[in-house]
Amino acid sequence: MKREDIRNIAIIAHVDHGKTTLVDELLKQSGVFRDNQEVRERIMDSNDIERERGITILSKNTAVYYKNIKINIIDTPGHADFGGEVERVLKMVNGVILVVDAFEGPMPQTKFVLKKALELDLPVIVCINKIDRKEAQPEKIVDDVLELFLELDASDEQLDCPFVFASAKSGIATLTMEETGKDMMPLFETIVNYIPAPEGDPDAGMQVLISTIDYNEYVGRIGVGKVDNGSIHVNQEAVIVNHHDMGQSRKVKISKLYEFDGLKKIDVDHAEIGSIVAVSGIADLKIGDTLCSPENPQAIPFQKISEPTLSMHFIVNDSPFAGQEGNYVTSRHLRDRLFRELNTDVSLRVEETDTTESFKVSGRGELHLSVLIETMRREGYEFSVSKAEVIYKKDENGTLLEPMELAIIDVPEEFSGSVIEKLGQRKGELQNMSRSGSGNTRLEFSIPSRGLIGYRGEFMTDTKGNGVINTIFDGYSPYKGDISYRKSGSLIAFETGTALAYGLFNAQDRGLLFIEPGQKVYAGMIVGENPKTEDIEVNVCKAKHLTNTRSSGADDALKLTPPRKMSLEQCLEYIDSDELLEITPKSLRIRKKILDSTLRKRANRTN
Repeated sequence: MKREDIRNIAIIAHVDHGKTTLVDELLKQSGVFRDNQEVRERIMDSNDIERERGITILSKNTAVYYKNIKINIIDTPGHADFGGEVERVLKMVNGVILVVDAFEGPMPQTKFVLKKALELDLPVIVCINKIDRKEAQPEKIVDDVLELFLELDASDEQLDCPFVFASAKSGIATLTMEETGKDMMPLFETIVNYIPAPEGDPDAGMQVLISTIDYNEYVGRIGVGKVDNGSIHVNQEAVIVNHHDMGQSRKVKISKLYEFDGLKKIDVDHAEIGSIVAVSGIADLKIGDTLCSPENPQAIPFQKISEPTLSMHFIVNDSPFAGQEGNYVTSRHLRDRLFRELNTDVSLRVEETDTTESFKVSGRGELHLSVLIETMRREGYEFSVSKAEVIYKKDENGTLLEPMELAIIDVPEEFSGSVIEKLGQRKGELQNMSRSGSGNTRLEFSIPSRGLIGYRGEFMTDTKGNGVINTIFDGYSPYKGDISYRKSGSLIAFETGTALAYGLFNAQDRGLLFIEPGQKVYAGMIVGENPKTEDIEVNVCKAKHLTNTRSSGADDALKLTPPRKMSLEQCLEYIDSDELLEITPKSLRIRKKILDSTLRKRANRTN
């Protein structure tokens, strides 16, 4: 049976191609908001970090009505580090809208999300967005998208997909490039006509695959999934089974049931096939679980999420300033919070180590892990993290394999030589080089994941902020050889105290400082960068001694060079293997793992 009154779609794209803005317009033009209601931009990005960074991290569910047909829409992340979110929500939908920038065209994540959609045999509507951009080249982009379909072995039916041309920012869509758009109705019509209605057997036993987990402090865990067969009712008895753990099953009761309407969840008593529902009141509900009727518990197959490629250690803070700024500082606090994150983040791995003070956390990339760190920091946690390291594998012959990335870089022509040289030193291999319009060069590299650790800051400096780098995981390859990372040493605080202008003035001759007068420091804390390779201890707490004699110019103000202020990502990229980043709700401090100078020198000699 088909549910003709429902359409389930996901909006997929590369980062910053306009998915969330498109969803905003679909919400506005479907009448979700009152005429006089003030609506902020990117309303689907509800998380503070999402709004600050301008990226979608978690997939979001919403629903609109068009001609009495309910369209369930899932806004998915565009960044490669959150690809696990995209992989699983595609199980809930019957088709996708692929959004492609009318200037940039298909990018690495476009290929990744489209590949996943085609593998699941989902019909695709291609939306060429930002057609009002001055540099837009929609005709070329249509050809590029079709080439990508062919590259991914799309079927004839998938190749015969509709194209819609839109400016989400202006709220218009057309079916041809010659038309002048008025509203988004052509896109609504294409969704209703091209995306198939959900199918299922209403008389079979209930089957609901949980694809997303939400959390609410009042009701606890909320599982979101599509009713594949049968129907689901409040107070119904159910059995939880999992395709990857067939031996386990347990009985539960459906106590609360919701459907999506606009931006709200509304209480419902029951839901039929094709409906996307949220279920609360079931403890330990996991992504990939299937809620079934007790008579015939059959798990729905659920693909394994891609493995993490990067790991770092989260360590209890043991610096001299430990516990002064955070609310949660113990190993128990750290352990509980990390394992709680596994409830909602399927791409993350947390492992206990041989010490209770440290946990190995593995994720899909630096951004993936930095978002977790920033979230914990805002919640009041205090801890330290080590340098990110890639996760190696071995094949059946014992060959060491390492994760590779495909890096696509757009830079002004004059900077391309510098980028090629730097990535060559990091074992990157240039695969392709082409002109990308407006005097830009597009470079495509195959490069080890570890070759990109710590590179983005250097890249922005080399290209004077004009370069754009996008990367995506590209499988495992044999180890490419050693890479030398940071070529600079550290300026290390000699003693604990408060940094003074006089001490900093003397220290700045040795290199670039990270701190300013009045800042508290401790012995072993890194206060600056030495352009040479060796580490140097400096006394930034040194005060000027007063004497009875006054020399010419003695009272002149000390001129300090402004310190280099680093964001969380920049700090994570900067730290070396013998260093840690101390993270508190108020401060970021880079430090040596071994704070004591004598013990540090002894350890260096033995290494």
